Amino acid sequence: MKETVSAEPFDTVLPPAPGAEQYPALHFANSAVRLPGGQSVDLLGTPEAATRWLVEGGLAPADAGLQEVCAARMRALRDQVRALLVARTGALPAPPEALAAVNEALSRVPTASLLHWDPERGLYRGTVHPTDQIVDHALGLLAADAADLLTGPDAERLAACDSAPCNRFLLRAGRRHWCSVRCGDRARAARAYARRSRSTAD
Repeated sequence: MKETVSAEPFDTVLPPAPGAEQYPALHFANSAVRLPGGQSVDLLGTPEAATRWLVEGGLAPADAGLQEVCAARMRALRDQVRALLVARTGALPAPPEALAAVNEALSRVPTASLLHWDPERGLYRGTVHPTDQIVDHALGLLAADAADLLTGPDAERLAACDSAPCNRFLLRAGRRHWCSVRCGDRARAARAYARRSRSTAD
């Protein structure tokens, strides 16, 4: 049975995967991860966690109190972005439902910041929306970033972490196929164990 653990161990054990600082959509896709021992972490697993993720990413104001319906929308889009990354890294056709979800997120966001006025600030441009529109805006930005990643020059560097059971994605640098030092150490240990097992079997 899979055990879900809180976000704190994830943050301390696994730093952002290579490329996640450059592409928020990669960080978004990696916000649910499998850990050894049947554990998993979901940084969007609760409304509070999803709010914290958006605020820390600069995608929502600090007082954005998301409800479960908004957190569920974030998790749903994340699953579809992950499906596109799986398809891209596996040289498979893009799933139509994933394309539709990303395009739907893109189409719900205005292309320009609106013009506002208040007595203290005067005229200014920005997005002042109720919570559901904050989420629309954030998901639109993440969808646009995912589209840029999947169609831009860095798409060739996309890879899935090569250390089971990790399910994170990264941008390769050289031959590195691991999302973290911890995953690299685990993969090397698994290979060494396999070599020793073959030697004793021979």
